Amino acid sequence: MDPKEEIRAFLTSRRGRTTPQDAGITSYGPRRVPGLRRSEVAALAGVSVEYYTRIERGNLSGVSDSVLDALADALGLDEAERGHLVDLARSAQPAGTPRRRRATPKQQVRPDVQWLLDSITGAAAFVSNGSHDVLAANPLGEALWSPLFAKRDRPVNSARFLFLDPVALEMYPDWDRIATETVAIMRHTAGADPRDRRLSELVGELSMQSQAFRTRWASHDVRFHNSGTKRLVHPVVGELTLHFQRFDVAAESGQTMFTYTAEPGSRSAQGLDLLASWAAAPRRAASVLDERGEVGQ
Repeated sequence: MDPKEEIRAFLTSRRGRTTPQDAGITSYGPRRVPGLRRSEVAALAGVSVEYYTRIERGNLSGVSDSVLDALADALGLDEAERGHLVDLARSAQPAGTPRRRRATPKQQVRPDVQWLLDSITGAAAFVSNGSHDVLAANPLGEALWSPLFAKRDRPVNSARFLFLDPVALEMYPDWDRIATETVAIMRHTAGADPRDRRLSELVGELSMQSQAFRTRWASHDVRFHNSGTKRLVHPVVGELTLHFQRFDVAAESGQTMFTYTAEPGSRSAQGLDLLASWAAAPRRAASVLDERGEVGQ
């Protein structure tokens, strides 16, 4: 992911999306291309056309925060898009030595984080990284995403499952929306750390193997993923409507915990309780066998 190309494509896509009406500009006659002209963006941002043209071609080096804010206002960027523009500007700054794409270390959760996950009994919970690797989960989390954890590769990867496994189409009734949101989240993560080798390799793999991913990636949409609602069809308990929350693991850069809960008293809450019992049964059986000395001999 070349920073200059990312900047060019992002700004061009946002300019093409913004209509004169959106920007409060009176438009006369038909336009050859949709969206604003460069001269209109420059005027709205209070910079020269030459300066904006340089920026849109990928040269954000030395651009001040005030200019970035003015561009964001001119293009009607939301909070996630503004953050993405700042990340792209940061990646474009010259460094004292050439920056190489960094290798992402093999990530594991700390024991106390796993203890925390295991202590959560009323919600499905897991910890993932920016590449959508699921690094750890509580028993209910593993049960909820049993089709994902059935894969042999570790760590399991939710983005790879979503785009490359046909089971995901059966599991997610709102697959199109979830796919679009997932790619937008990956775009945001890539902008924040364009040298993340594992994420770059994952983007390359999915771009080669999935037209659905490739089309969405080309849109340059970005978004946050802090809370929301997701529907799933589980092979054991059927359809569930769950509410998720995101929490950063402060002591481990790049690691995030997600919890999934159901509205109390709802059918989904009953299904989640049933799933928790189903998940606990084989663990209780294994514990009894272990106490009898019938395991590990």
